[in-house]
Amino acid sequence: MSENRKPLLGFVHKVPDANASGSSGKTHCPSCLGLFKAPRLLPCLHTVCTTCLEKLEPFSVVDIRGGDSDTSSERSIFQEPKSRSLQPQIGILCPVCDAQVDLPLGGVKALTIDHLAMNDVMLQSLRGEGQGLVCDLCSDREVEKRCQTCKANLCHFCCQAHRRQKKTMYHSMVDLKDLKGYSRVGKPILCPTHPAEELRLFCELCDQPVCRDCVVGEHREHPYDFTSNVIHKHGDSVRELLRGTQPHVEALEEALAQIKTMNSGLQERVEAVAADVRTFSEGYIKAIEEHRDKLLQQLDTIRVQKENSLQLQKAQLEQLLADMRTGVEFTEHLLTSGSDLEILITKGVVVERLQKLNKVEYSSRPGVNDKICFSPREKAGQCRGYEVYGTINTKEVDPAKCVLQGEDLQRAREKQTTSFTLLCKDASGESLGRGGEDVQVAVVPKDKKDSPIRTVVQDNKDGSYHVSFTPKEAGVYIVWVCIREQHVQGSPFTVTVRRKHRSHPGVFHCCTFCSSGGQKTARCACGGTMPGGYLGCGHGHKGHPGRPHWSCCGKFIEKSDCTYTGGQSAPRSLLRTVAL
Repeated sequence: MSENRKPLLGFVHKVPDANASGSSGKTHCPSCLGLFKAPRLLPCLHTVCTTCLEKLEPFSVVDIRGGDSDTSSERSIFQEPKSRSLQPQIGILCPVCDAQVDLPLGGVKALTIDHLAMNDVMLQSLRGEGQGLVCDLCSDREVEKRCQTCKANLCHFCCQAHRRQKKTMYHSMVDLKDLKGYSRVGKPILCPTHPAEELRLFCELCDQPVCRDCVVGEHREHPYDFTSNVIHKHGDSVRELLRGTQPHVEALEEALAQIKTMNSGLQERVEAVAADVRTFSEGYIKAIEEHRDKLLQQLDTIRVQKENSLQLQKAQLEQLLADMRTGVEFTEHLLTSGSDLEILITKGVVVERLQKLNKVEYSSRPGVNDKICFSPREKAGQCRGYEVYGTINTKEVDPAKCVLQGEDLQRAREKQTTSFTLLCKDASGESLGRGGEDVQVAVVPKDKKDSPIRTVVQDNKDGSYHVSFTPKEAGVYIVWVCIREQHVQGSPFTVTVRRKHRSHPGVFHCCTFCSSGGQKTARCACGGTMPGGYLGCGHGHKGHPGRPHWSCCGKFIEKSDCTYTGGQSAPRSLLRTVAL
């Protein structure tokens, strides 16, 4: 469980400060506010000192998804877990954004090291004339010079000793003041498994940097290459993911701007309606004043409800935007300032975070509207014995109250247009009397759900909508009718589409005597009989229709739909006759 189990736009308790979002170019821990010490990169792309993370209070969550299940919080709710075994998961909360962080088996120290932040701390310390830096060799005296070959910071005494040794006497030494213009002064990154070896290779199979000893040991026979040779491929994949993330930031900013505009428009509309209410109420003394107060109270309730909805959506979008900015800023800084090795080390965390953020669904439009109007001529009942007028209307369609009508649904045929009517109503069951709703209709075969039928929705502008579709073949179809992504009353429902023409099981003949070769037991649906014990019809005898007809149903049209139901009534309990 790498994220809190929340809705896609779930409200969180803590919105990170804009100055604290991300760690790009940052040198101070957001928790202790001091320079980073062994900084660790969290899955939410915030960087915190190892000691600060260890001070956080861990908690345990039972994970029922099994050990091999995906830790993505955006996993489909319809996907069945592979294992039902309960597994405890230890986690902490990010001190910046309150995101849940699942700790690996090694605990906090097993999290990814933020080498980019360590480089920024080193640079800031060097630009401060070495304040806070101690010699890498003696760990006692302040640093004066840096060995560009060993990447080591040395004091005056260790620098002289460094030059006296044969192996290091020709190394290049630089004063600290000359390093202020540098953008990278980080130390070589050593292999955690083989501390004496530097990470210079990249295992393509395991997708991680390795050293020389690794490729002859644990990663034996794995495909590998130098980091400088593979950085272009992996760096381009991260850049491509970044390009897909940046448009979401712009869309979120635009959505927040629309919410701000809508909130302002809502305030103006409420004030305008309130003025109309007060003007209308002046004509009646006590009764009208009481009625006016009730209307204003109702209007204020509507305003509070709509504002609360807008504020909730705003908070959700701000949180998502902050997460997006964190991901974009960190990734941009990583790609522009990070070394090849640092990019490869951090790539997994960055890619996972950006992929999760790109999957989050959000609406770029305000969740409520400003449809509030005052109807001064509408009766509002009695107040203190007086008939009063004036109501506030905020009618909105209630999908649960909408009604579907249509006889075609009971007699749908293949290749013939079938239609029905949708009547939109509000929460009180009254017709809206207007159009403009976003009606969504889907018709799909029950056994071919990937082949939907084209539907046409016509807005009648009076609260009703005419829906039509033409099924291509017979079968059972499922019909979804939704308004604002909610099913209307009775949806979804099934429609049985019958064949265009039902075939006749009998024969088209003049009579049973001719078509059966004179068999006495042959019957006909026309009900005609012959003397002499014949059960069927003959020319000119009783019940004969006087023209050719079907023996199964009695219809006179040869190319027609058979209405024979297979019952046991005397006229239809016929023998199959054959044409001679």
